[in-house]
Amino acid sequence: MKNYYYYDEKECQFIPVNYGPVERVVYTLGLWVLVGTVITTLSLSLLSFSVGSPSEIALKAENRALYEQLQQTRSSIEHLDEQISMIANMDNEMYRTILGIDPLSDDERQAGIGGADIYARFDAYSDPSSDLLRWTASNLESIERRINIQKLSFKEIKAHYNQNKELMSNIPAIRPVSGIILSGFGMRRHPVLGYNRMHEGVDFRARVGTPVYATGDGVVKSARRWRTYGLLLVIDHGHGYETRYAHLSRLADGIRPGVTVERGQIVAQSGNSGVTSGPHLHYEVVKNGRPVDPLNYMFADLTPDEYIEYRRIADSNPMSMD
Repeated sequence: MKNYYYYDEKECQFIPVNYGPVERVVYTLGLWVLVGTVITTLSLSLLSFSVGSPSEIALKAENRALYEQLQQTRSSIEHLDEQISMIANMDNEMYRTILGIDPLSDDERQAGIGGADIYARFDAYSDPSSDLLRWTASNLESIERRINIQKLSFKEIKAHYNQNKELMSNIPAIRPVSGIILSGFGMRRHPVLGYNRMHEGVDFRARVGTPVYATGDGVVKSARRWRTYGLLLVIDHGHGYETRYAHLSRLADGIRPGVTVERGQIVAQSGNSGVTSGPHLHYEVVKNGRPVDPLNYMFADLTPDEYIEYRRIADSNPMSMD
């Protein structure tokens, strides 16, 4: 320890200050405590400035959690948007087209809004959060509008159905068998003949003897063996519609030309007659003399999810069963 002095006015000189052992220890400890306190205070101040106070740290963690939750919500909104789009496509391609109602355009379904920026309140947040909040709010409102429009569309379809019940009972609208689809409508490679040709129906998995149902009310037009179709049943539903059931093993009792049948009635049993690669049911829908995709005529007993799965299978298989 350095020597300290005080000035003695009587002696007119500086007198050295003498500390005892205890005083020296107390002085040294006091000095270190003072220095430590200053350093600690400065360190805490710097840490608080760079990292934040405990409450600020907790708030930042909460904000991160909320941002991550918003990201997950965005994924859910995107999935919901895809589902609504699929329902809208079914609405246009199946229900409205079959009933003869004009399909709704994309602009009508979106029902966009204009005017002032209604999401300006989010600009107060940081860029990533502001953009995500804007996107979430905008898409949720868009989904809400599209759902309301879809509700109105279904009401219109229901009203049209009530006015055309006879037509709806005749239109083929169910699956002819309960099996899964194996191949769809369009150009397909024939498994026996070995070349691509137009596949004018859909193939259902069905063991020999599986019940086959009439898909709409109608009159049996023909029931006979016909070329590569094997045993073929044709039902005339009126209003320009016919259905064809091919590769049958037998007809149900009483099924012959001129007989009236109802939707859901067993009219035959599936089989393996004609030129095929195995037992199944080939099913066609003909409208005004031209084959159309039967998948669009199963709206009475296919849910949207089932339709999506059937469409995926039908479109992905490049080969038919016949």
